[in-house]
Amino acid sequence: MKYFFLSDGWMIGRVWEMGGLWNEIAWRRKPDIRRMNLCIAEKGEKLWLYRVEDEVLMVEVKPEDESSGDASVIGQVVLKRLISADQAIDLLCAAEAFYEPALLDENL
Repeated sequence: MKYFFLSDGWMIGRVWEMGGLWNEIAWRRKPDIRRMNLCIAEKGEKLWLYRVEDEVLMVEVKPEDESSGDASVIGQVVLKRLISADQAIDLLCAAEAFYEPALLDENL
């Protein structure tokens, strides 16, 4: 598994694997990318830890609110560097880390 941190207000865009962009038809599935219940605080922002499968090489992220047409959002696309589990643990230990348990359905 590989990992990356992503701030609130950003979403995952395109995903790359060894052969180029992830091809859902060839793989017969979407890439396995999951947000964990851990985050760190950095410069007043919550950065959530995401886990991705080993076949993923790179992930594009972009602001969630692109529909506004705001000129300041244009060009705000970032390619995230994936890190190992050891690197993620080091960052979690060095930063102010938070654990937020999954919300349970109150109707149960």
